[in-house]
Amino acid sequence: MSQQASNGPSAAIPSAGPDFEHLLAQDVVIEAATGDAPTGAQVIAPDHSPRAPQFGAAPAAQGVPRAGLTVGNDLQREVEQLLYLQAELLDRKLWQEWMDLFDERGIYWMPVTLEQTEWEGSPSIFAEDKLMMEIRKGRVSHPNAWSQAPMWETNHIVGNVAIESVDGATVHVRSRFHLMELRRDTVRHFGGIYRHTLARDAGGALRIVLQRVDLFNGQAPFDYVLQIWV
Repeated sequence: MSQQASNGPSAAIPSAGPDFEHLLAQDVVIEAATGDAPTGAQVIAPDHSPRAPQFGAAPAAQGVPRAGLTVGNDLQREVEQLLYLQAELLDRKLWQEWMDLFDERGIYWMPVTLEQTEWEGSPSIFAEDKLMMEIRKGRVSHPNAWSQAPMWETNHIVGNVAIESVDGATVHVRSRFHLMELRRDTVRHFGGIYRHTLARDAGGALRIVLQRVDLFNGQAPFDYVLQIWV
């Protein structure tokens, strides 16, 4: 969901006409195409690729990641403890305490592709400010929440924490994570990169201004969608 509503005009859904119900009742048979003739989008654009980069350069062109800055042990430890606490709060389902780690302008963003550089006008798996986090918390906290059925648990591992830059009170951090999710008899695994933009609040504590989550298996097929933050 976009952080802000689009200002563009909304397109009306065209009417299917009076014969729509009749059309739905008909038997439709889709036969597989034979031969090497192009089908689908390739008929229109032979070089079409659904995985072509859409936002800026491909990951390979973004350069080799920089080594983490050599910073004081206190800052390195403070950043690491914040990320470890975040993982622990998610695993214990302490949603409000997890949300309190975010700055009032904080954003949790999970883009669809690594190339994505913005969430305005682009699809995202998550793009939530504090208000949207509150709405999600209310949904998963409901007694009848399907995603929170018995035997739903998660376990996060966070590592490779590297501080990429420090600009005054703002800290940019890169890390890796692995998540194991158990739901009844099914175990799913997620992994990828966290990118945190942290800033100090009035009391001097680090808060999350932006958390970007790049899933390395974000485009894999799953039996059910993500219900809660990764």
